[in-house]
Amino acid sequence: MTGRDRFSLDGKRALVTGASRGLGRAMAIALAESGADVVCASSKLGGAAETIESICTLGRSAWGVHADLANRAELSAMADEAERVAGQIDILVNNGGSIARFPAVEFPEKEWDRIIHTNLDSVFFLSQRLGRSMIERQAGKIINVASLLSFSGGITVPAYTASKHAAAGLTKALANEWAKHNVQVNAIAPGYFATDNTQRLRDDPQRFGEISARIPAGRWGDPSDLAGAVVFLASPASDYVNGHLLVVDGGWMAR
Repeated sequence: MTGRDRFSLDGKRALVTGASRGLGRAMAIALAESGADVVCASSKLGGAAETIESICTLGRSAWGVHADLANRAELSAMADEAERVAGQIDILVNNGGSIARFPAVEFPEKEWDRIIHTNLDSVFFLSQRLGRSMIERQAGKIINVASLLSFSGGITVPAYTASKHAAAGLTKALANEWAKHNVQVNAIAPGYFATDNTQRLRDDPQRFGEISARIPAGRWGDPSDLAGAVVFLASPASDYVNGHLLVVDGGWMAR
C-alpha cells in the first residue's frame, strides 16, 4: 500500500451526523474528497441538502437522512434508513450535538436531559447499532466528536461538559472491546472553531479576547481545519490507532 493509498476512502460508505452545517458539513465533504460516499444526517428532513449537493459535485454519491438524536426510536429508524440507501456503513462520524448555556444553579432539568440524550446517548446507541455490523465484517471506523471540554470544565455549560467528558470515556471503552475485531474507535477534540455553537462566545468581546489570546495559532479554527484529522481516522492510515482523542485546537492545550 502506497502512502496515498493509506489515506484513500475509495469504496467506503460513511454516515456523518450533524452534517447540515459547521464541523459536520466540513467533515462530510472531506470524506467525499478522499473517495467516500456519504450519508448526511441532520435533525430535519432535507436539512443537509447543501452538503449533499456539494458532495455530488465532487462526483461522489450522497444521501440525506434525518432524526432527532435525542429520540431513540428516530435514531434507530435513521440507522435503518442509512443502511438501506448506502448498503453498509464503513465509517461512522458521531458529530451531531447541542449546547445550552445557563449557570449551574439555574440549569433547567429539561435542557440537561436534552443535551445528555443528544450528545451522549446518541453516540452510544448509534455506535452500538452500526458497530454490530462492523464487528461481523471485522472492519470499521467510528469517530466521535469530543471537545476541549472533554478535558476542562468550561463556564455555564455543565451538561455539555458532562456529555463531552463521557464521550471521551465511551470512546476508550468501545475501543477496548472492539479493537480485536479490527474496528477502530477514536475521537476528535476540536478547539475553538467559528461555528454556530460558539457564536455567543465570539459576540462577547471579553471572552473572545481571552480565548483568542491563548491560541498559539493566532486564530479560531475554520471547519475545514478538521479535514485532515477526520480523513486520517477514517482511513487505513489509522488502523493501529485506538481509543485516541486527537486534539485539533491550534495549540490551545499546549499553552
